[in-house]
Amino acid sequence: MIRDGIYYAGALAAAGAALSYLALPTGIPFFLLALFCLYFFRDPERVAPEGRVAVSPADGRVVSVRAEPSGQTRVSIFLNIFDVHVNRTPIAGTITGVKYQPGRFLVASREGASSDNEQNVITVEGDGTRVVFKQIAGLIARRIVFWKKTGDVVQTGERIGLIKFGSRVDVFFGPEWEIAVHVRERVAAGASVIARRKTEA
Repeated sequence: MIRDGIYYAGALAAAGAALSYLALPTGIPFFLLALFCLYFFRDPERVAPEGRVAVSPADGRVVSVRAEPSGQTRVSIFLNIFDVHVNRTPIAGTITGVKYQPGRFLVASREGASSDNEQNVITVEGDGTRVVFKQIAGLIARRIVFWKKTGDVVQTGERIGLIKFGSRVDVFFGPEWEIAVHVRERVAAGASVIARRKTEA
């Protein structure tokens, strides 16, 4: 459980209790919202697979696998409000770049969200490769949380932050990677393999 969920749930439950004390029926929705916050901010344990693989940085549904003009391949994952929103690093290595980019709050499943929405761009380098991924805010989510900093060493599938409520994560792979997922596939952060290193890499 992420601490934010406890804080939100506690505040909502307190509001519901106060309204109930005044014999107002409007207290019930606050209790329901408190329960939803506890559910939303869950943080299950995950076991990352071994080998030269990249795991999904987020729970959700793959909405795009697209070749970029740079020669990279972008895998985009959409998180709805019922998905776990804790993000994890796709590969082991050193965080060599963190860049926050303010922006809009388009629906995260739309293609334009990748470039236009508020986002945090993270670069991880290790084992002779570099993977860039973005935490992208959505229509509801307006708070990106990142727990690491440049220079930190991370393991595959390690927790690095979260995006509150509906959101999106994009992952960019170089030509040394073979994509292992397809559009509409469901993936789990830290557990689902989304790309594998090619044998010649």
